[in-house]
Amino acid sequence: MTRRALNQKTARDLPFEAFLDLAADLGCVGVEPRNDLGRPFFDGADPAVAAEMARARGLRLLGLSEVYGFNVWDDERATQIQELIDVAVACGAETISLIPTVDDRPTRDLRDVMRDILPMVQGTGVVPLIEPIGFESSSIRGKADLVEAIEAVGGFKLVHDTFQHAIAGETEIFPQHTGIVHISGISNAEVPLDAAQDGHRILVDFEDRCDNMGQVCRFIEAGYSGTFSFELTEPNLIWAPNRDSIESSFKLLSI
Repeated sequence: MTRRALNQKTARDLPFEAFLDLAADLGCVGVEPRNDLGRPFFDGADPAVAAEMARARGLRLLGLSEVYGFNVWDDERATQIQELIDVAVACGAETISLIPTVDDRPTRDLRDVMRDILPMVQGTGVVPLIEPIGFESSSIRGKADLVEAIEAVGGFKLVHDTFQHAIAGETEIFPQHTGIVHISGISNAEVPLDAAQDGHRILVDFEDRCDNMGQVCRFIEAGYSGTFSFELTEPNLIWAPNRDSIESSFKLLSI
């Protein structure tokens, strides 16, 4: 069974319906719509209509992205999270993505924030995902501490991003705590593998410096049964028309 998924950032210039067509054509099981592409979720379509558009193509709405700086935790953040949950419920999305701040704003204790979020998702069927960001300035850089918080609080899972994993210098993976794996690659050998490259993540090729093949193999060998979603951030690359390139990258990673 295929484990492919497509994050909307990978084909950010496509209209939502064309994005769904691309994901279905690539044999994906689902997609991750976004609210940070300069336009609203689903290009403004009603969430119930967006859900039907996905179902008609055999696709799941795997998750909605995102609320940034969730662990700053103020009234604005709480409202943003509630609104994201409401849209997820309305369209049947399975998860929401919460991103820690990478700036110098003070943050609240992670477990306390998680305990405040749990009642917001209770009874909705929506699972909140937290994505560690590997930058040195990140307020949640590694996965080990996050896993301890998840085990203490319950109800959450994490996003394993292969690029963030690489730049954080992490080696341990946590398949049983992982809700989805995000995949992208960096191939340029002349630049440091650090935060500056976040905007240059591309399709995985044989020159990949993030060890995507190794990471994917470890997840599969560990019994991970979730999806692997391509999330590219290179702003000058329009991958949507280049279906063959995306397909080749999927095949390279055997997913």
